[in-house]
Parts: sequence; structure tokens; C-alpha cells
Amino acid sequence: MDELLALDQRLLLALNGSDSIFWDNVMCTITRTTTWIPLALVLLYVVARNVNMRQMLVFVLMVAILVLITDRVSSGVVKPLVHRFRPTHEPVLDGLVDVCRGYRGGLYGFFSSHAANTFGLCTFVSLVLRHWRSTVALVSWAALSSYSRIYLGVHYPGDILCGMLFGIAVGWGLFLLYRYLLTLLNLPPRHFDSSRYTSTGFFSKDCEWIPIAFVGTLVVVAICALW
Repeated sequence: MDELLALDQRLLLALNGSDSIFWDNVMCTITRTTTWIPLALVLLYVVARNVNMRQMLVFVLMVAILVLITDRVSSGVVKPLVHRFRPTHEPVLDGLVDVCRGYRGGLYGFFSSHAANTFGLCTFVSLVLRHWRSTVALVSWAALSSYSRIYLGVHYPGDILCGMLFGIAVGWGLFLLYRYLLTLLNLPPRHFDSSRYTSTGFFSKDCEWIPIAFVGTLVVVAICALW
């Protein structure tokens, strides 16, 4: 365990921060949940256009339960029990961790709520849509948001990895529950052979808005970071 913790610290110091004000601005913006509101709205729009009201309510309910589980288990259960300092609060690393704009986060960091939340949502939504370009965009979003926490020095790579694995497990489990509830309510997903639709019945052209929203958000973040 001591060797794993030492490796985690070395990886953190290799990946944390930079001498670039531009990248500091980018990562400080990417790590904020509010930055990704446009992507969330586009996702809701895509789902709303392709399902009826009852299916939409089940989808929103599953997303709410997912975020509640991943966030509460991480912040409300595991962090207070494990008591692992964030790198920015670790006495051994004092002066070695690059801190951006004075942001240090809370006292404890294992495991990462950001990683659990984003990878949980990414897994659940990707399984619901079954649209590969949207999946690539969502995985990229989750990975980038999670890396921003290492860059800012508020999480070790190990915090991110464990949060990611937990989020994926919760996302997969809630997708199975989502599918069961649709069957129970006699609302099974539609299936189409046409290339115009995904295997779960979502219109492919609608799903294309998700990667567009992701890339568009990154472009806006980069432009703002230059200023």
C-alpha cells in the first residue's frame, strides 16, 4: 500500500499544473459544473425529442438517482471514512503541488466525486443512446473533467480511478434498472434496423447534436481562456 501511495504521489506531481496561464484558465473553467450546462440541455433536448413523456420521466428519475448515489457515497460516506488528504492539503507535498487561483478544495479527496458523477452519467447515457459519436464525446467530457481535478492538484490519479470505476458500476446498474422499469411500464425501447436510428430507437441526426455541443463548449472555453 505504501508503494501504491508513493506511486500515486509521483503520478500527481507529473500531471499536476503547468507554467501556462492559458491552460490554468482552461482547466479552472472545465472543472466547473456550470460550464457544461449547455451540453446537459442538448442531451435533455435529444432525449425529449425521441421518447414520450413517461419515458422521459423515467430517464430523468434515473439520472437524479445516479447523481445522488455517486455524489453522496463519495462526499457523504467514503471521504469522511477514509480521511485521505487532498494533495493540496497533504503536509508531505506542501510547496510541491501547483495551485491554481488559490483553489484547494475540501480537506479530503478519496474518492473523486467529479469522476464518479461524470463517468456514471457517461455510462448511463451512452447505454441509453447507443450512438458511438455521442459516446466518444461523453467519455471525452468525463475524462477531461476528471483530469482537470489532477491538474488543479485537488485529486490524486488514484482518487480519479476509484471514482471512475464506482461511477461506471452505478451507471451500468441504473441502466439495467431503467430498462427493467420501461418493460414494467410497457414502454420497451423501440428497435430499428435503419441506419437513420440507433439500436435503441433514437434518431441518429438528433444524437449528432451531443458531440457538436461538446466541441462547441470546448471552443468557447478556449476562446475565453485567451482573454
